[in-house]
Amino acid sequence: MKIKRFSMAVLVSCVIGGFSTLSQAATKPNIIFILTDDLGFNQIGAYGNTPIKTPNLDQMAKNGIRFDQAYSGNTVCSPSRVSLFTGRDGRFMTNNANTVQLADIDVTMAHVLKYANYDTALFGKYSIGSQMGVTDPLAMGFDTWYGFYSILEGHRQYPQIVWRDGKKLRVTENEGGRKGAYAQELFTEEAIKYIKQERENPFFVMLAFSSPHAELDVPEKYSKQYELEETEYTGMSSGTPSDKYAAYYPAAVEKPNATLAGMVTALDDYVGQIISVLESEGKLDNTLIVFTSDNGPHDEGGADPEFFKASAPYKGQKRDLYDGGIHVPMLVQWPAMIKQARVDNTPWLFADVLPTLAEITGVDLNIVPRVRTNGVSISGLLNDSPENMPERLLYWEFAKQVGDPNSGVIGDTFQAARKGQWKAVRYGVDAPVELYNIIKDPGESKNLASTQQTLTKEFFDLFEQHKD
Repeated sequence: MKIKRFSMAVLVSCVIGGFSTLSQAATKPNIIFILTDDLGFNQIGAYGNTPIKTPNLDQMAKNGIRFDQAYSGNTVCSPSRVSLFTGRDGRFMTNNANTVQLADIDVTMAHVLKYANYDTALFGKYSIGSQMGVTDPLAMGFDTWYGFYSILEGHRQYPQIVWRDGKKLRVTENEGGRKGAYAQELFTEEAIKYIKQERENPFFVMLAFSSPHAELDVPEKYSKQYELEETEYTGMSSGTPSDKYAAYYPAAVEKPNATLAGMVTALDDYVGQIISVLESEGKLDNTLIVFTSDNGPHDEGGADPEFFKASAPYKGQKRDLYDGGIHVPMLVQWPAMIKQARVDNTPWLFADVLPTLAEITGVDLNIVPRVRTNGVSISGLLNDSPENMPERLLYWEFAKQVGDPNSGVIGDTFQAARKGQWKAVRYGVDAPVELYNIIKDPGESKNLASTQQTLTKEFFDLFEQHKD
């Protein structure tokens, strides 16, 4: 596992260019950030050829911006979420393994939005802070919290326990083997109740679904829409593990492809419900809605990303730093500011979200104590006259850790970086640097390191600088 040491005397990102985006809107917008778990770039209709039905997300793309070159913070859950919450890429992270959690001194985007008098709420999966009263959601800037606390809780679609504001709640509908309350539906219902509340302040809702991550399960009304080619997932039902994830996901799934497709369609339905409620409440026009995924698609518990071409046109999946593991869907809708739908090809990543929300809401990060971000605001893209952003370097790391069935050699560190059309990856500190033209070769099939030696050396020096 890679651990970095740093001083607090580090770069603090400045808000550049004033608050022009905010001044064009009548009031500070409500913000809803919808984060899915292990959803691949090509698993919603707006991005291409998939059998999965996602009419609400497709309509969201038609009403706003479909970002085609957006990236997550990492290729696995926890470091990606810490990157999102704190505005840091792998260079500023202290731990790029799936064991990372928030520290008590960390400043999150929820903390930042409190400086703009936002009411803040988290519904769904958390998993990045296990010290109650120190790094739980209430301590990390959220006024309201409902959902899963630990990373393993997020592996269950029909949980027997959820959390509300630091207290455990029994989900009696799911006790005794029953399946009466689907987690993603519970999160959506709570978010809708919150949106409907009367309040003086604008709100920030983080709706963090724990789907389509395994386990594969969904209400039948969603999965029965699909008749697909299937290979049954037997889990532990035969007494012998059917794959390396069977200890996590022991239940058999007769139709895993239909189930996973149904899970995505269910998420689409829940997004549609959120948008419908915003419209009926008269809040849709000035609500900024972001929809994305924490990393690429998984192959756990019977899931088959190859069947769905879930990462297409990119190579790899979850746990890869090829683009299939980090290149994610990113849809943004904000009717007050985005009236003309478009596809935007500006490269950006999760570390940019915190400074973007700060600029949109008028928070000068220079006055926020302890904030540490090396992200860049992309608020200039969130309108009908988008600014041209200067070319810059994007960076990722993934460290192997104990407990991951797919880890391989514990301690290996993968690195990746992108600048403009060029993407470099290194699978281990002693491995050679691979170089690709990610625009002409999105499948990262033609390694150009030997013909672009100067550029390859630049990426090598970068990787060497940040390998410890």
